[in-house]
Amino acid sequence: MKQGIFWASIGGAVHAFILVAASALELGLAFGPSVAADMSARDVSLLVFRAAPGSHPSLNHRDLTRLDLSGLDFKQADLRQSNLFGADLSGANLSGTDLSGAILDRVTLVGAKLDGARLDNASLMRPSSFSTLAPLAAEAPSLKGASMRGARFFGTFAGSNLAGADLTDSHCAPTYTTGFIEHIWRTDFTSANLEGAIFTRADMGRAQLSFARLQGATMRDVILRGADLSGADLTNADLSGADLTDADLTDADVRGANLSGTKLRNAKGLDRLRGLALAKNSDKSVR
Repeated sequence: MKQGIFWASIGGAVHAFILVAASALELGLAFGPSVAADMSARDVSLLVFRAAPGSHPSLNHRDLTRLDLSGLDFKQADLRQSNLFGADLSGANLSGTDLSGAILDRVTLVGAKLDGARLDNASLMRPSSFSTLAPLAAEAPSLKGASMRGARFFGTFAGSNLAGADLTDSHCAPTYTTGFIEHIWRTDFTSANLEGAIFTRADMGRAQLSFARLQGATMRDVILRGADLSGADLTNADLSGADLTDADLTDADVRGANLSGTKLRNAKGLDRLRGLALAKNSDKSVR
């Protein structure tokens, strides 16, 4: 009898551990890369410091996990396929760097500049973008004109500058299907500057875009199912073929926007949608 109770207890403990581990993985808090970086922060700093202007220091395919690289000017370094998991990049200047295919999961990006950087097919999951729970505009990372084609990212970019950024085929929707992550967290672009950004075929399901500036943005065939676009400025945006099923459009402004084939089924706030009479092809939207 006691032996049965013992094994039952062991089984229960193992089951509990599996549940905790699964939850931690879902939250992105556990089991990151455990191998040591193949360069020290000092090595990286010396490499970029000694690099001649315009030489693009070579750091591609390097393991730079968890290094403190805060405040470093990377001088448009080549960081393709590099692993920066958990690295501290707060205040760093990564403008013009090539981070194509790089791993940037769980990095610290407080005040970081990535203007004009290439992040095509990169992974930027759960970065720490702010030093406080309430986003501060002065700390928002800047990705103005960045190329993020095919990138996977998920986190808080409230107040960030992504004007002119190319997010074609990118994915910032929740990646899990348990129902927990999807209903608690969203990729947050609240009040972000997304003017002229390109979101063609991007998956932005459930994204938080309230009061975002999306003037002139290209959003053809973008997925915005369940997204919050309340108060967003969508003037002159191209929303042709976009899927806004169940999205919240309360007080959004669509003057001059192209709504040809835009799916608005079960969208909220349509009665308070501003500029609908001045939108293009509103009669061709799907409701």
